[in-house]
Amino acid sequence: MRIVIAGGTGQVGAPLAAALDEQGHEVVVTSRARGVDVLTGAGLGEALAGADAVVDVLNTGDLGDGAVGFFRETTERLLDAERRAGVGHHVLLSVVGADRATGHGYTLGKVAQEAAVRRGRVPFSIVRATQFHEHLPALADQLTSGGVVHAPRTLVEPVALQDVVDLLARTVTGAPSRTTVQIAGPQRFALDDLLRELLRARGDSREVRTVEGAVLADALDALVPHGPHLTGGRSWPASARA
Repeated sequence: MRIVIAGGTGQVGAPLAAALDEQGHEVVVTSRARGVDVLTGAGLGEALAGADAVVDVLNTGDLGDGAVGFFRETTERLLDAERRAGVGHHVLLSVVGADRATGHGYTLGKVAQEAAVRRGRVPFSIVRATQFHEHLPALADQLTSGGVVHAPRTLVEPVALQDVVDLLARTVTGAPSRTTVQIAGPQRFALDDLLRELLRARGDSREVRTVEGAVLADALDALVPHGPHLTGGRSWPASARA
């Protein structure tokens, strides 16, 4: 198969490209550095020529309102180019609970992105993943103010990046499902406790302070899957438990 990865040089795209290449597929990695800009459409038609499938793992560092425009515009432009190129399968990586965490620009952007895929004319599959193990240190940094990590006591089921990569590889090489599948890790934690454990294991002296008034309840939590979902096979690293 000829598979195009939009965002193929990033945290998810790079290992996915390597995995698909190892399986013998023809992998095309798009990025602005390689002459393809999904926001403007530059080079997109050429990159998609002859492609059987596309995996969209594009991301943005904008966690606010700008994320909505980024995800909507890149998705609509990508889908339009795929339709013209005759691509038969569009695979999107999204976020578990995006439709429940509607107070944040980033997750609103993912909701807009999923909606664009569903109303598009390219057969699709959507994969929603929970927080990556590998992203937890950055999450601790994002929650740090004045040298203290301010973490809510909310439930999380972090998943190993490789488990997500494996699922994306299986999904893109299969038939379009026109549905959404969720994947989470095999363990459930309270976020504040997990970050304490992580920082101890890394020798990081920052205090983790539980956000006052936060609630630990499934019904109010947007970071764990509700309903049927797949479970990754890789537990939270043993080294983080030391």
